[in-house]
Amino acid sequence: MPKVNLSEKFSQIPELWSPRIAAELNGQYLKLARLKGEFIWHQHQAEDELFLVVQGELKIQFRKSEEVLRAGEFLVVPRGVEHRPVAEEEVHVILLEPTSTVNTGEIRDERTRLDLKWI
Repeated sequence: MPKVNLSEKFSQIPELWSPRIAAELNGQYLKLARLKGEFIWHQHQAEDELFLVVQGELKIQFRKSEEVLRAGEFLVVPRGVEHRPVAEEEVHVILLEPTSTVNTGEIRDERTRLDLKWI
C-alpha cells in the first residue's frame, strides 16, 4: 500500500469544484477538491459530510450562521442541513463522505459531478 502525498494529489486536479477520489475506506470516499468562489446552497438528506481544510480558508455558510475553517480545521455538516461552501481564494479540502454522496446533494445542475475520477 503506497503512501499518499497530498500536494502531488492536489496538483492532479485541474478544475475547481470537481472533487476527485483519493481513497475508499469502509464505504466512504476520501475526496480531494480545489475550491474558489461560491458553491450552491444544497443539503444531503442521507449523509453527513466532513470538510477538512488542508490549505487556505473556507467558509461554510448556513442560513442563519457561518463557520470559517482554516488549514488544519474541519467541520462535519450533519445530514439534512442546508449549507454553501464559499472560498474567496483557492482552498484545498479533503471531503470524507459515503460513496453515495453527490456533491450538489439533491440538486442537479452544471456543477453536479456524478462520475468522479480517481487520482
